[in-house]
Amino acid sequence: MATQPPQHAVPPGLTFAGSAPLRPRLSRGGLAFVLAAHALVFWLLLRANVITLPAPLAVISVSLIQPVETSKPMPDIVPPRPKPVQPHPAPAPRPVQLAAPEASPAPAAAVPHALEPAPPVAAPPTPPQPSRPRFDADYLDNPKPPYPPLSRRLGEQGRVVLRVQVGADGNPLEVQLNASSGHPRLDQSALATVRRWKFVPARLGAEPVAAWVLVPVVFTLKE
Repeated sequence: MATQPPQHAVPPGLTFAGSAPLRPRLSRGGLAFVLAAHALVFWLLLRANVITLPAPLAVISVSLIQPVETSKPMPDIVPPRPKPVQPHPAPAPRPVQLAAPEASPAPAAAVPHALEPAPPVAAPPTPPQPSRPRFDADYLDNPKPPYPPLSRRLGEQGRVVLRVQVGADGNPLEVQLNASSGHPRLDQSALATVRRWKFVPARLGAEPVAAWVLVPVVFTLKE
């Protein structure tokens, strides 16, 4: 016959599994104890986590000192030029009225003394004038300037005047055209011919001298 396990008596107020769990109720004293225990644990945790930091090292700051700028010389201060003082125009002097001088009596006219006439001065003798050179003497046998054939065909006419310097020996030293005939061919014929002429030289007293003379040459066509 099977033995049955002993059945224990269930204390009053307990229930078996499957029934609603029991909710224990804490008293005020117990609640205070629990809070105090939690506070103690929290304080111990904080104390254990505190780490002592080493003392901070002394920091030395280094700064660069900028070179002191040398003071620049102050520019010369030019004092302002004083403004020129404009002179005030002097007041015009008042005209001074002068008394008219008394007319002094006119001096008596001096009686001129009769002067003796100066003796006449003899005029210096007039120096002798040189005679003019001559070119028309028959014995000179000076040829006439030839008539250019082209001028004759063209009917060119005119009067040429030459200025000739005649030396003491009677030869022409220089021949210049003093007045043109208006036709170069006639002028050149006269110049070329007179340069070969002979002259009677001018004379100063009994001595022959060089002098200038005008020589006219006429070119005309006769019918």
